[in-house]
Amino acid sequence: MGILGTGTALPARIVTNADLAKKLDTSDEWIRSRTGICERRIAEKDEQTSDLAVKAAEAALRKAGTAADEVDLVIVATTSPDVLIPATACYVQAKLGALNAAAFDLAAGCTGFIYGLSVGSQFVKTGAYKRVLVIGAEVFSRLLDWSDRSTCVLFGDGAGAVLLGPTQDEGLLSLKMGADGTYADLLAIPAGGVRMPAAFETVADRLHYLKMLSGKEVFKFAVRVMGEITQQALDEAKVGKEDLDFLIPHQANWRIIEAARKRFELPEERVIVNIDCYGNMSSASIPVALDEAVSAGRIKRGDLLALVGFGAGLTWGAAILRY
Repeated sequence: MGILGTGTALPARIVTNADLAKKLDTSDEWIRSRTGICERRIAEKDEQTSDLAVKAAEAALRKAGTAADEVDLVIVATTSPDVLIPATACYVQAKLGALNAAAFDLAAGCTGFIYGLSVGSQFVKTGAYKRVLVIGAEVFSRLLDWSDRSTCVLFGDGAGAVLLGPTQDEGLLSLKMGADGTYADLLAIPAGGVRMPAAFETVADRLHYLKMLSGKEVFKFAVRVMGEITQQALDEAKVGKEDLDFLIPHQANWRIIEAARKRFELPEERVIVNIDCYGNMSSASIPVALDEAVSAGRIKRGDLLALVGFGAGLTWGAAILRY
């Protein structure tokens, strides 16, 4: 089981740190020095999460030489669905014309793509399905309080996709996941679900936007867990850090990425980083980084990759794969 094709879709609109500084008490230097972010992509009002997901999926199918009606399953990892019901994956399935495929969403915060990769790979490994699309897609800008500089400067919109299928060589060597729900409220959107349905009060109190109770706690958690889960995945795959060709981390904060790079003693050129251009695209960040590196010729067939992410939940996961 391996990756047959990759794809990316990004909104055309670019919002720089300087643009945000015109409306917020912040600056390009403040954002850049703390996060590594210089700019991010923001979807237009008529762009939905499913629209970006479809474009990324079409690119992955095109590279794999696979028609939409050959897809058996569509998994969309997202925390910014088009609507609560039905699954965004159903809209994607229809827009793609993949009408022979089952479809469902998966929510695991920024770790969503890793979780989706795990689920999708099991269908292929067991022989239940031959072609599985795993898409990480977000229009997170609609869920941000643009007056809250602690969150709104961090995120961007985008989508990345991979097509999984049988391969002669085993592509996915190991995959480890974890979660700790005791920290669930540390990074959450309080209102909009059954616990706190939409009401005049919830809208007035801005409870339908992302809230981060402690950025420091999330940072410390991320630095620790990214190293631990990647090492566990390496151990399960029976390979060492010296065997890695590339590390593809979730693009949340440059300092977190740098901590992981140093832990595994990797030179900068072997770590895929695009946070400066896109910010944190949540579940889309890892597949977009993967596709860009493949498209640029940095990652080639046979390279050994470590994909690692963390996110709301709190969740985390890592995959070791031979591309």
